[in-house]
Amino acid sequence: MKALEDYKNGQLLLIDKPLGWTSFQVVNKLRWHLRKTFNVKKIKVGHAGTLDPLATGLLIICTGKMTKQIEQYQAQKKVYSGSFTLGSTTPSFDLETEINQQFPTAHITEELIQKTTKNFIGETEQYPPVYSALKKDGKRLYEFARAGKDVAIEARKITIDVFDITAMRGLEVDFEVECNKGTYIRSLAHDFGKALNSGAHLSALRRTKIGKFSVEDAIGVEDFIGALKA
Repeated sequence: MKALEDYKNGQLLLIDKPLGWTSFQVVNKLRWHLRKTFNVKKIKVGHAGTLDPLATGLLIICTGKMTKQIEQYQAQKKVYSGSFTLGSTTPSFDLETEINQQFPTAHITEELIQKTTKNFIGETEQYPPVYSALKKDGKRLYEFARAGKDVAIEARKITIDVFDITAMRGLEVDFEVECNKGTYIRSLAHDFGKALNSGAHLSALRRTKIGKFSVEDAIGVEDFIGALKA
């Protein structure tokens, strides 16, 4: 078991975030257990890149002095796998909100799906989802969205290096994406549906890599807590 000084000097923890948790909840849980285990009032803990509650996968957690390097890890390229559901959209671009529109899908072929992915490779502009934690005028965008208020969102430059379709099951399309910091896979799902002259929303998402770090080397929250107590 590592000592308190190890965590104060800085540890890089690879955590497999569970479904339904916010990244902040993971940080809070680990911080609470570190404080309890070592009987201290304060210890720095932070994460390097948010995952939505409905996403799972790799979350880099930094402790102590390593928190100074969070921005460095946030800037690294990320790899995601997941599923789009074609033919319908939601206000949040994922399953956080209910389907609000249905679109025709009879014209969509496997060939069209594969061809359409090429439109998103390289540097493009993307509008973040209105249901996001980005701030405008001091408030989170999702606060405006939940209050039913319209808000102007500026497009941002993103880069997608890889966009592969890995499986198709009716209206369910599995994908893998490698992209830079600031890319919203929910927005990619929404834009992909538009490009197909239909609609789409994100129905599953898992982050598998950040830079050289892989979710295969990550552990669950409860496994980390168990190791602390061992």
